[in-house]
Amino acid sequence: MADRKPIESWLTDMDGVLIHEGVPIPGADAFIKKLRESGKPFLVLTNNSIYTPRDLHARLRRMGLEVPVESIWTSALATAKFLDDQRPGGSAYVIGEAGLTTALHDIGYILTDHDPDYVVLGETRTYSFEAMTKAVRLINAGARFICTNPDETGPSTEGPLPATGAVAALITKATGKQPYFAGKPNPLMMRTGLNAIGAHSESSAMIGDRMDTDVLAGIEAGMQTFLVLTGLTRPEQVEDFPYRPSKVVDSIADLVDRV
Repeated sequence: MADRKPIESWLTDMDGVLIHEGVPIPGADAFIKKLRESGKPFLVLTNNSIYTPRDLHARLRRMGLEVPVESIWTSALATAKFLDDQRPGGSAYVIGEAGLTTALHDIGYILTDHDPDYVVLGETRTYSFEAMTKAVRLINAGARFICTNPDETGPSTEGPLPATGAVAALITKATGKQPYFAGKPNPLMMRTGLNAIGAHSESSAMIGDRMDTDVLAGIEAGMQTFLVLTGLTRPEQVEDFPYRPSKVVDSIADLVDRV
């Protein structure tokens, strides 16, 4: 592998890397502490658009992980940044929770079901048939279809839950329109995150537990990539993909000394 610049900034996924089902993964606290002491810019990323960075900061703190609000980057924030660049001061019909609606309010968007510029689909635990029907009709009437992330299922203590990508597929089937996904594996999420902390891809690293989102997005954004084996991708699955991470490690604990 070609020589890379020293790592000056870090991006890490949250679920499967730092926490698992609401419990910190061993080494996560030491990794975050080392990052904060180093002064290096870093971001904790999540494709989940339900929570605001302030919500996630509080949830992580309760688990013993001290992550500053400004070091949390969600697919909702990436979506808002994309829309603000594309059509400043626009309007959207939103299916989603506070993480998404707050991000759109913060960029000055009007949330409406009357002739919106966009239909924006995010994560929610209460997808209603009425809301999906309205989304279908608005898209058929000309609204552009945006989705926070393509994840088809999400984790819960009871088992997998249908997630944004699965609902997007339903709306696509009904409209014939594919959405633009702003979250991972779209490298847009990485690039907007890097810009937010003033970092550069050639001296940054991405840590994730999924080959198909975290590692792929990191590679496409031009970053070094580390796959941890505490989440979804199993060791025997790594060779199934046509791309490879820079390094595979057992867990986040193995990267503390790299900071």
